Amino acid sequence: MKIAIPANGNKVEGHFGKCNNYAIVSISGDNKIENISNYDATDSCGCKSNIAETFLGMGVKTMLAGNMGKGAVDSITSQGIEVVRGCKGDITAVVNEFLDNKIIDSGEVCFTHEQHHAEGSNHICSH
Repeated sequence: MKIAIPANGNKVEGHFGKCNNYAIVSISGDNKIENISNYDATDSCGCKSNIAETFLGMGVKTMLAGNMGKGAVDSITSQGIEVVRGCKGDITAVVNEFLDNKIIDSGEVCFTHEQHHAEGSNHICSH
């Protein structure tokens, strides 16, 4: 199994669209971290990129995120990838807490993000 995490360095980014990279975490059959690799983030926000398809092609089954707009959540979940929001802190610690069933989805979405898209069709999110 693989887990994707919007990140800045080794920390979970508070908002999906502001991440510098994605940590792609490979999990072993006995629920241990095997490997963490980095994948560069695109210049546009998640709901307007093909990152969901990219994750699917990588074998990602779950995304652990801080927060994200509804468009990004819909894009990721439409590919069958589970989204768990409300994560923060060190990537390794967050993944281990998730594997220990100590993290559940907050269910929150960033509404400010959606307002940016209403400003105009040429808007590219920088957050």
